[in-house]
Amino acid sequence: MKKGILLVEDDRVDVMTVRRALKDIKVTNPLIVAGNGEEALEYLRDGENEKPGIILLDLRMPKMNGLEFLKVAKQDGALRSIPVVVLTTSQEDQDKVDSFDLGVAGYMVKPVDYKQFVEVMRTIDLYWTLSELP
Repeated sequence: MKKGILLVEDDRVDVMTVRRALKDIKVTNPLIVAGNGEEALEYLRDGENEKPGIILLDLRMPKMNGLEFLKVAKQDGALRSIPVVVLTTSQEDQDKVDSFDLGVAGYMVKPVDYKQFVEVMRTIDLYWTLSELP
């Protein structure tokens, strides 16, 4: 069975765009969606759920944002090794610095153009497929 992709994203349109892009590039891994960092941690800490192969993380979310999520997840021995790719609209240098300081595998800015978005998803898929994970 293919490992799931955990998408941590509060914007329903962005969730639909990710779903559509994954379908267009024929990624068949299950997509699990959490609306914020708190929901993502609940999902990840529930022993019933299989750990995802990768986490796609938005930074700008209510309750617990992406950076707050990273601070907690990267201190948790059971979650630390799951690769996280930030997928966000933020182009602020400080967000990039903070994300990499917290151990992300990549930082992608969401393009507005759908075709470019599909290429970003294809790049993430290629990276993830080729990466040797622990």
